[in-house]
Amino acid sequence: MKMKSLRTTIVAFSFVASALGAQATPAPAPNAADVAFMQGMIMHHGQAIEMVALIGTRSTNPVLKSLGERIDVSQKDDIVMMGRWLRDHHVAPSGHEGMDMGGHEMLMPGMLTAAQMTALAKARGAEFDRRFLTGMIQHHEGALTMVKDLFATTGAAQPTEIFRFASDVDADQRAEITRMRALLATKARRK
Repeated sequence: MKMKSLRTTIVAFSFVASALGAQATPAPAPNAADVAFMQGMIMHHGQAIEMVALIGTRSTNPVLKSLGERIDVSQKDDIVMMGRWLRDHHVAPSGHEGMDMGGHEMLMPGMLTAAQMTALAKARGAEFDRRFLTGMIQHHEGALTMVKDLFATTGAAQPTEIFRFASDVDADQRAEITRMRALLATKARRK
């Protein structure tokens, strides 16, 4: 009696497992656009972190410092997630290691040039705040371009992780752009 019950259980379990397996559709594999987006966004976020690191010694604005802390934490978390995603897909975190750019800067959309970064690093006080805000708005708008380009690429952003992350980047960057424009407007009114 116990043997029949065990067989019935095994058959029932096998049937359920088979039915569940047949209903589950495999996640789409990432394509070259997905990989390039993640690699590029790591570089992009890296520069934002460099910009934020300058705030502590160049600005006394508590609102800007708070904004910088939020950007720092969220973008560092994103970099960890993107690096893990790339490793899980057996891809290097950057597709540009060892690439000779012939002395030219490799910039993603919206990234500050070396000259802009130098000017930002040299600025202090209100001038730093203005340069930081205008530079970070430029930077965030570039991230929006990267998301738009990803979504416009046929077959890209099909894996749920990529779609969700790119959508979150879009929403977060838009919200921060709105905050930064408001800060710039407040500074302009005070002059």
